[in-house]
Amino acid sequence: MAQLDTLDIVVLAALLLGTVAYFTKGTYWAVAKDPYAGSLANGAAAKAGKTRDIIEKMDESGKNCVIFYGSQTGTAEDYASRLAKEGSSRFGLKTMTADLEEYDFENLDSFPEDKVAMFVLATYGEGEPTDNAVEFYEFISSEDVSFNQGGGISEKPLANLKYVAFGLGNNTYEHYNSMVRNVTKFLDRLGANRIGAAGEGDDGAGTMEEDFLAWKEPMWKDLADSMGLQEREAVYEPVLEVSEKPEMDAESDDVYLGEPNKNHLEGKQKGPFNAHNPYIAPIVESKELFTVKDRNCLHMEIDISGSNLSYTTGDHIAVWPTNAGKEVDRFMDILGLDEKRHMVISVKGLDATAKIPFPSPTTYDAVVRYHMEICAPISRQFVSALAPFSPNDSIKAEMTKMGSDKDYFHEQVAARNYNLAQLLEFLSQGQKWNKVPFTIFIEGLHKIQPRYYSISSSSLVQKNKISITAVVESVETPGASHVLKGVTTNYLLALKQKQHGDPSPDPHGLNYAITGPRNKYDGIHVPVHVRHSNFKLPSDPSKPIIMVGPGTGVAPFRGKKAEDFIYADEWEAYKNDMGDSFEMLTAFSRDGAQKVYVQHLLKQRAAEIDRLLQQKAYFYVCGDAANMAREVNTALSQIISEQRGIPESKAEDIVKAMRNSNAYQEDVVTGGGYADAIPRDADSPDNPVALSHLRLRWLRQRGDARFARGLSAQIQVDQEPNGKQPVQGPPDVFCCCGAL
Repeated sequence: MAQLDTLDIVVLAALLLGTVAYFTKGTYWAVAKDPYAGSLANGAAAKAGKTRDIIEKMDESGKNCVIFYGSQTGTAEDYASRLAKEGSSRFGLKTMTADLEEYDFENLDSFPEDKVAMFVLATYGEGEPTDNAVEFYEFISSEDVSFNQGGGISEKPLANLKYVAFGLGNNTYEHYNSMVRNVTKFLDRLGANRIGAAGEGDDGAGTMEEDFLAWKEPMWKDLADSMGLQEREAVYEPVLEVSEKPEMDAESDDVYLGEPNKNHLEGKQKGPFNAHNPYIAPIVESKELFTVKDRNCLHMEIDISGSNLSYTTGDHIAVWPTNAGKEVDRFMDILGLDEKRHMVISVKGLDATAKIPFPSPTTYDAVVRYHMEICAPISRQFVSALAPFSPNDSIKAEMTKMGSDKDYFHEQVAARNYNLAQLLEFLSQGQKWNKVPFTIFIEGLHKIQPRYYSISSSSLVQKNKISITAVVESVETPGASHVLKGVTTNYLLALKQKQHGDPSPDPHGLNYAITGPRNKYDGIHVPVHVRHSNFKLPSDPSKPIIMVGPGTGVAPFRGKKAEDFIYADEWEAYKNDMGDSFEMLTAFSRDGAQKVYVQHLLKQRAAEIDRLLQQKAYFYVCGDAANMAREVNTALSQIISEQRGIPESKAEDIVKAMRNSNAYQEDVVTGGGYADAIPRDADSPDNPVALSHLRLRWLRQRGDARFARGLSAQIQVDQEPNGKQPVQGPPDVFCCCGAL
């Protein structure tokens, strides 16, 4: 027998591995999706087993209503949970929530007539499905969609499916609520029976919560009529059970003190690192780019060596925050939990479909500090849910009024930026709310979500280090008794202070457990993961680039020098590299009688902008979605119309075509200071920092210098066109770069 050479062995080994992979579906090396595997968090759900057949799952668990959710940051999932609870308590429905990516949909044509499906769908980015809804969307939107019983579109295979739908969107994006609109269109063409109108929540207008409440009331009436349901007095029916374990020591190796999963509990850093499993990364450098009054701008370098995390320029890094100790203490105190905050508790589901949002056994303190979104504004619906547990009848009456009267709620609660504990303190004047079951907070409050920041470093220059730039959020609202502090940005500021020698960092009166559970973050570490983005530079270095990006404002009447800009040393290096082909102009929109914004600067260079566009330039917009991005879009259409002598409607079509071909890209945010306090679906990265500076760093840091040589560059500095009160910070930037 001939001796096998090295190539033969390699080929045979590859064939063997491929065969094993095919027949085992990757079982031997797959990572379990459930981040709490092996903990008590699985509860009854673990015993029920996993199936991707939703009808089988509903039959096994005795459900007649499933609420599917497509959620990126948890908001849509929260709304789905609220619908499930309300359907059960008010109408006696047997409800369950379902993550879209956990089920197959080929058997929807067998969905029973006596059951109902609800779809709560967030739109992500430029009209895209959320990550967990991609497969469902691709299936349901296919022109050759096929179901188990063989029916195609013309046979109306979903004639038995009753459904309702609600979408979460943002009107500052072009494809507003496109997910719910498209999914209802596809379901309707397949013969499904929609009950009532599809609802649409608008985060851009700040009316998401009220849009949801306004939609669900007529929806419930229509659903009750359709299914013959009888409404009853709603009472709180927990789906979880909390048991105190005084016999267990909180320092036991089996107790989770904030660790996100079992590997972290055991002190292991095991990938893949993602939205379920963060990497505890060292911060190797941190500094403040400016500090004015209560406003700080941070630059941080995070080391991802050895993690197998990778990024490309334009991606986002997710920072997993912890709640400020001051707010944790407030929450514990008002609920009468302070003395037993370190009591070990076990959380389990009372239903096979119940989901526990964190691992257990754990402690009250760990749940509140690491897992609950306690700093977010409270919803009107949750106020109503808490009313029956008020300390006395007068407080109960006040809570009931707040929950039922939209205007009164806005005046007394929303306008004052109250979080939950602050509201309870205000209402009871310090009297403890010790009648409230802890499960209502686990079920009713958001799970604390990672905050996403635009990466401001180049992967070609420093592939193992990620830079972020973040303005520390601090929002003052007229009528509010306190300043709203960003959860994550102040956490990052505390880490920076600790790294620079402060033994007890206390940024803006907040303190954080920055060493993490069991001091696992000691040595200045932060839990992170990377989310990939479609916001990319063109691969062809000959393509012109136009970048537009107002930042966070300028310091009034300060000197107009490069030293006042963030990354001043890099601006100088950029100028030295490019010589005479580099030009920087400043236009301070609040310094002088005439206000000049980036859209005005675009029009001043209209001929040059149009010339670059006709050379197939890539157009990038970074910053505020609500005002600037929309104005820039309008200005670009006007420039094309005027320069080419065509109707503006035709110019708008050209801009839309640019978007569709990714020649026009946006990395924009909404929400102002709330972005750091509230994770939102349908949003881009959560911190509206000076993204123009971040993106321009691409040009300065490209290792192969393809975009840093021979470019004609005009960089113009402007302030954010929001009509807001002046704030101090770095200047804004408009950049136009085209190949010579």
